[in-house]
Amino acid sequence: MLLTTQDKFSDYEIVETLGLVKGNTVRARHAGKDILAGFRNIVGGEIEEYTKLLAESREQSIDRMIE
Repeated sequence: MLLTTQDKFSDYEIVETLGLVKGNTVRARHAGKDILAGFRNIVGGEIEEYTKLLAESREQSIDRMIE
């Protein structure tokens, strides 16, 4: 699968646009990190452990679609 955010590829002719492609993966974090994230949630602000987990899951989903 070729991926782009543009309306054309060099050296390729686009014959069909399928639209937005999405993929999901589900992961579990270490219990200790979940407890730490819970404390951060009480205080407020970004929960960095979950932000990192989401980014890793998104990247894995994209990699699987490209295969």
